[in-house]
Amino acid sequence: MKWLWFVLLLLVGCAYWYWWHLDWLERSQDRPIRAAARRYAVDPALVKAIVWQESRFNPHVRGRAGEVGLMQIREEAAREWAEAERVAGFDFEHCVDPITNTMAGTWYLKKILNRYTKTDNPLPYALADFNAGRGNVLKWNSGEAMTNSAAFMTQIGFPGTKAYVASVLARYEYYRPRFRAN
Repeated sequence: MKWLWFVLLLLVGCAYWYWWHLDWLERSQDRPIRAAARRYAVDPALVKAIVWQESRFNPHVRGRAGEVGLMQIREEAAREWAEAERVAGFDFEHCVDPITNTMAGTWYLKKILNRYTKTDNPLPYALADFNAGRGNVLKWNSGEAMTNSAAFMTQIGFPGTKAYVASVLARYEYYRPRFRAN
């Protein structure tokens, strides 16, 4: 019977450690997320939702198409940011740094959010653009979907992108009351 209590206590301890570790990991990137959000006037809860979806807060993640870091930035977008911000000596490998990555990624997010200001809700359009590229968004953005985000969501042609947009939007709603700009 003692061994059963020991196993139970061990399981509870492991579960607590796991929960604590996930909570710590989720909060570990709050400073760079807040700084980038403040600099580029983007809701930090949205940036955090994208970081959650793209990397689960692991700054060392690399994607199959060459994306790196917390926001899974591609080299072309990072170079655009570095040029626009006049970052001297920029190298794409700098994007594994959480501060550099969230600055570049949030700058890019702001840029694509601005593309869809004539819609009822630019978020689904921008998130689809962030995930699948502008060319694909232009294919899905016809008829009523040009300005109606609900219609746009039904026209997204990639199931993975549709799931991505829905997931980030749900996580954004989760973070909004919990993660406010300071």
